[in-house]
Amino acid sequence: MGRPSEADLATAVRGCVLKAVSAQRLAWILRAGHAGNRYVEPVLAAGTISAGDSQPTAREAEAPPSAADGAPVAESAERAALSPGTVRNHLSSAVTKPGAENRHAAVRLTRERGWV
Repeated sequence: MGRPSEADLATAVRGCVLKAVSAQRLAWILRAGHAGNRYVEPVLAAGTISAGDSQPTAREAEAPPSAADGAPVAESAERAALSPGTVRNHLSSAVTKPGAENRHAAVRLTRERGWV
């Protein structure tokens, strides 16, 4: 399966395990999932964390599209019905998460990756 994506974790996916998991451990994981808990194999979780490729949240994704045309933060905030401070925070996350050098590159990268 590889590492779990944020889409996996945002949906009803309750667990991510390696193929080599023992039957006893798998039974425990399934019972935990049935009880409403989640289980992600530690090595998969570590891979996800270290990869650093994190999609913007739904709220973060609202700000960058309005910034794509070079709109000032105040204008982007008005378009998204957010405060300028919130838009600045979202833009900062949007630039950091895909590893972009600026907000315009962040918009391009998030679109290329199908995140927005």
